[in-house]
Amino acid sequence: MEPKFIPSQVEEKIYKFWEEKGYFKAKVDKNKKPFSIILPPPNANADLHLGQTMYVYEDIMVRYHKLLGDEVLWLPGADHAGFETQYVFEKHLQKQGKSRFDYDRDTLYKMIWDFVINNKSNMENQLKRLGFALDWSKEKFTLDPDIVKIVYKTFKKLYDDGLVYRSERLVNYCTKCGTGFSDLEVVHVERTDPLYYMKYGSFILATVRPETKFGDTAVAVNPKDKRYKKWVGQEIEVEGLIGKFRVKVIADEAIDPKFGTGVAKVTPAHDMTDFEIGKRHDLEMKQVIGFDGKLTAIAGPYAGLRVKAAREKVVEDMKKKGLIDHIDENYTHTVSTCYKCNTTLEPLPIPQWYVRIRPLADRAIKEIKAKKIYFLPKRFKKMAIQWLTNFHDWNISRQVVWGIRIPAWHCIDCDHGGIQEWVITDGDKPEKCTKCQSTHLEQDIDTFDTWFSSAQWPYATLLSQSGISNFKFQISKENSENDFFNYFYPTSVMETGYDILPWWVARMIMMGYYVIDKPPFRLVFLHGLVRDKKGQKMSKSKGNVINPIDMVDKYGADALRMSLLFGAKEGNDISMSEEKIVGMRNFTNKIWNIGRFIHLNQIPNPNVKFQMSNTILKELKKEFEEEKKAYLKNMKNYQFTKALDLVYDFLWHRFADYYIEQLKDDLRTGKIDVLEVLRSVYKENLIMLHPFAPFVTEAVWKVFEGEEKSILDSRFMIQDSRGFIHES
Repeated sequence: MEPKFIPSQVEEKIYKFWEEKGYFKAKVDKNKKPFSIILPPPNANADLHLGQTMYVYEDIMVRYHKLLGDEVLWLPGADHAGFETQYVFEKHLQKQGKSRFDYDRDTLYKMIWDFVINNKSNMENQLKRLGFALDWSKEKFTLDPDIVKIVYKTFKKLYDDGLVYRSERLVNYCTKCGTGFSDLEVVHVERTDPLYYMKYGSFILATVRPETKFGDTAVAVNPKDKRYKKWVGQEIEVEGLIGKFRVKVIADEAIDPKFGTGVAKVTPAHDMTDFEIGKRHDLEMKQVIGFDGKLTAIAGPYAGLRVKAAREKVVEDMKKKGLIDHIDENYTHTVSTCYKCNTTLEPLPIPQWYVRIRPLADRAIKEIKAKKIYFLPKRFKKMAIQWLTNFHDWNISRQVVWGIRIPAWHCIDCDHGGIQEWVITDGDKPEKCTKCQSTHLEQDIDTFDTWFSSAQWPYATLLSQSGISNFKFQISKENSENDFFNYFYPTSVMETGYDILPWWVARMIMMGYYVIDKPPFRLVFLHGLVRDKKGQKMSKSKGNVINPIDMVDKYGADALRMSLLFGAKEGNDISMSEEKIVGMRNFTNKIWNIGRFIHLNQIPNPNVKFQMSNTILKELKKEFEEEKKAYLKNMKNYQFTKALDLVYDFLWHRFADYYIEQLKDDLRTGKIDVLEVLRSVYKENLIMLHPFAPFVTEAVWKVFEGEEKSILDSRFMIQDSRGFIHES
């Protein structure tokens, strides 16, 4: 046994051994209890970041259940990450002095595909470097044809059931990235801007956005505001920058009488609240800001100016005409921004596809309350219900090339009062319009929101593994073709970060019940975010980012893995530092050194007899049994940090520092009973540690048992700890 444990010399060899021997491959075995996890698919466009090393929680569960003798599936995959990937690729193009507008759609898609596939293999190798026991024979990509087919079938079912509709409404649109976002993707930033009090016909009113004046179609007051009651229903003449115009005064509950003067201009095409007011009062929509972020032709001499420049010019000209009463320079308000590039989002009118959320969300709430799905930590159950209760209809259209194109075709020849006729399919182009029989059909240029396809990930991946391409919704157990699906679905656990509870977890629950009539998973286990040692968010600009693969190269995968859990608490944010990883590297060395000491002294002397009544041995066996009992309880209750801390303390401070010190002389003299107890307790601790530190435990196991043996062939002596934790 080598004097030191050097991870770089054994990790790749050990992982290859596991793969070649099939330790990660899952199959249907009716004599075993199934345990399944679908890996939250990392973005295929880039290397792993430290947050994704939190998959270690899943590897812990997977390896633990393998040691319990369960049939385990951990299915890997990668997400095409539509907008995210196109954004990354555009930055790649910019370095070459090019942009997405230099290419046609098909060429750009092919370029992004090649870019992603190259990065995808890097990401997969990094998952292996971390020791993750994924069944690579079942790997899926969100753009695999069989996955896409299932996504299409789900969309058509939603449409046929009246749960998908097309509507022109305001969308949070990034004029830089060129796409709209759902409500969940908007970052709300507090900002201080000037509040302009404009002379507006007979009124003075306050606005942050004077440049949208050209799109005003009404003036509104609160119906309970007595100051303006006599004006409601009347028209007023307004002095503008490009001539006078007339607007009607309306009353609407949405107007806050305490804001400004209690009078508001209504611009239905550029404000969410104004859009709803416009629908209630049948107001015209005039689009002042284009999708390029510049003012449109209706702005007259201001057309072509970007918003900021237009605002400055409009204010300057209004001052010259005496149309500014006064300006509050320090008005604090909340602004919607792009979560990727920080550009201020523009509410712009676009026809989009929406999912009618309420029936889906209400079913999900009902099932969660009925304890069909559990949450750990438990506090996230309440949070999930709150999100599901407050969801708006889901905008699933994205104006990007990279992704699953929406299988909707509109008829060029149909015109029902200006309303387009749409034909929805399972993906194939329809032969003709269902209304006028025209073959002049054009596919929607938008792609699905990535969260729409990933919301289907648990059932889509398992259906595709079953080879079911033309599946019927609400899978029948009588069909033997569905054995793999029915054996592993619903999956056992969905483990992910708490930050994507509304974005992904809640949506998976909705779609799982809608399509399969079952939960997609039995338990939701949520981990915290990884922060630096000061508790700050990691970012390149702060210089506090830790590259996980650099740490593996330096200290080994086991050290990084254990540092993510040690001293932490499930569901809480985790403080990380290189010093913490060093501490766990020292522990892996300790594990090795204990094994080396026992191994070098395991030549028994048959002439030396030793009675089991020895007090220290009895004390060791008793303490070990207590340790193991507590370990199994912690693992059953998903308290993995407690389980790791327990074994760490026992091995280092009790087993090594106390018991071995007390018994080393007896061991060196070859006393068989001492050797057997020390070796047995040590090996049992290796098994308990294996889910947390798979490489060093496997390496030591091979020293004791032989190169062709694996610790994954062992089993816990006590096997009654399986199952899920249930709420009392």
